[in-house]
Amino acid sequence: MKRTLGTCYYPEHWPREIWQEDARRMVEAGLTWVRIGEFAWSRLEPVAGTYDFDWLDDAIAVLGAAGLKVVLGTPTATPPRWMIDRHPDMLAVDADGRPRKFGSRRHYCFSHEGYKGECARIVTRLAERYGRNPHVAAWQTDNEYGCHDTTISYSDAARDAFRGWLRSRYPGQGNDGDIEALNAAWGNIFWSMEYGDFDQIDLPNLTVTEPNPSHLLDFRRFSSDQVVAFNRLQSEIIRAHSDAPIAHNYMGRITDFDHYDVGADLDIASWDSYPLGFLEDRVPATVAQQQAYARQGDPDFQAFHHELYRAVGRGRWWVMEQQPGPVNWAPYNPAPLPGMVRLWSWEAFAHGAEAVCYFRWRQAPMAQEQMHAGLLRSDSVDAAGIIEARQVAEELAGAPDVSPSQPDVALIFDYEAEWAWAIQPHGAGLSYFELVFDTYRALRRLGLSVEILPARPDLLDGYKLILAPGLMHMTEALKAALNDSGATVLIGPRSGARDATMRTPVPLPPAMPGLDATVIFVESLRPDLPIGLEGGGAIRSYRDVLETTAEILVRTETGEAALVAQGQILYAAGWLDPSAMMRVLRLACARAGVETMDLPGGVRCRDTGTERFWFNHDTETHEVAGLTLDPVSVTRARLA
Repeated sequence: MKRTLGTCYYPEHWPREIWQEDARRMVEAGLTWVRIGEFAWSRLEPVAGTYDFDWLDDAIAVLGAAGLKVVLGTPTATPPRWMIDRHPDMLAVDADGRPRKFGSRRHYCFSHEGYKGECARIVTRLAERYGRNPHVAAWQTDNEYGCHDTTISYSDAARDAFRGWLRSRYPGQGNDGDIEALNAAWGNIFWSMEYGDFDQIDLPNLTVTEPNPSHLLDFRRFSSDQVVAFNRLQSEIIRAHSDAPIAHNYMGRITDFDHYDVGADLDIASWDSYPLGFLEDRVPATVAQQQAYARQGDPDFQAFHHELYRAVGRGRWWVMEQQPGPVNWAPYNPAPLPGMVRLWSWEAFAHGAEAVCYFRWRQAPMAQEQMHAGLLRSDSVDAAGIIEARQVAEELAGAPDVSPSQPDVALIFDYEAEWAWAIQPHGAGLSYFELVFDTYRALRRLGLSVEILPARPDLLDGYKLILAPGLMHMTEALKAALNDSGATVLIGPRSGARDATMRTPVPLPPAMPGLDATVIFVESLRPDLPIGLEGGGAIRSYRDVLETTAEILVRTETGEAALVAQGQILYAAGWLDPSAMMRVLRLACARAGVETMDLPGGVRCRDTGTERFWFNHDTETHEVAGLTLDPVSVTRARLA
């Protein structure tokens, strides 16, 4: 597919007489894709069992006649009010035992069988009606799984489904499961937590103090599997009636379910990119960084997710929603600087996006998102974002295709590791996501293109440097594959610290082939008590204390090992502050034969097979590699 642009449109929000003019203006702006339908269940089925598809037929025909291609969304993120009357127990329940209410969106529990049946029914109707429609060129399942803390539910439906899931995970004779196998795996002898039957097991909330971490980890796995099953149900229905590719639009830093597993049933991974909103509510950034990039967004957060969703989509990915102006939902909602909508769009294409779709076409004059900018104002006058979208469309028409290439550097990101850290952080505020993101940020500051990988042994070929910081559980197959990859491998801290059941393994971690290093104890550190390193930088937040005969490459100021190496395996024995992280990564790159450069401020680059893209997020000019990078700019340079 050619790189292209699109938008998100809600024909049900607007008078029928303006649809044709909207479609004409979309084409004039250089857009080719239009996503519709993902929130329209109450208009598709206003009363249970009574359908109205005429308006959707008309909307698809109008858009298609203008030359636009439609992404049709399934409307299951917004069950209508009559659905709650029909299934009052379908609402998700939060960790404090309170059911979510109607009046917003994503108000369902993934485990409720009645609701899943309703979803299968409406998706079947849509797939049968539009599966061969020539204008419906792609599908989107649901909308933003997990957004608003909606993956994990503590409902009765979830409890009953969890018990069945556990019986399958700890099988015995017949379908009863082996409760003693579960007791052993969870270590339930501790605090007399042993169960006599699976029906005695409750959900791990509202306990007096923390629940058993093994119980929690299995519940997180179960909750993720429920999302996978929910998505698979829809995907299989659509595939039975349509050959068009299927996508889902993931969100930034939503880690409550395994996106790789969901992606296995899809053709395209897409995500919703809101750089300014994310900087305010989920990017691990200092106040100074937030101030410096309040109108540009973090220089690395979007790129990290571009790489992540490229992995989730196995090479095929889109931005389904791109911020075109101020949003409505963050603590603070500034407008982007002129040029940033263009920069964000080209950044996505440099990382391999097939399409960038702007959210939304016209600003809504009503309800929760009326403060969210669109490409048009609510009075249909052009907003600032559409000017830059037109510029991107013109530039795409005259630009050579992006040729993909495999970078020299790979960074492993694993959802189960994120859950394990969340369950047992060992220190206030410690997060696997943030550890991996710190590593990614430092690699980018060194001018490197980075590929993100799942923790799979079969995907490690062809890299010079592979990093797996904080990968809490490492299978023996993954350890062997890393050892045999031929790459320089940097792991730690906390890599291999738990087995699959959340126990401390013996031999003690990391138990990495070819590395004589053992973590003999760990400690978390107060924010005001970092451990300085010889030569500069510090360990902050978390430290592994090693017993080792490996070469010590970096020591603490008291002489203890901070970075050790044996052969091609390196172990970082702590969470490194930015200075130490850059120092250690330079050293690892040098051992791997990977060239680096020190980039200023918000300058980043991304290599393709034939070009290097330079992105300057700063409001000042930078001179880099013989190029003058204007403020808030994109520069393309042909690679030799």
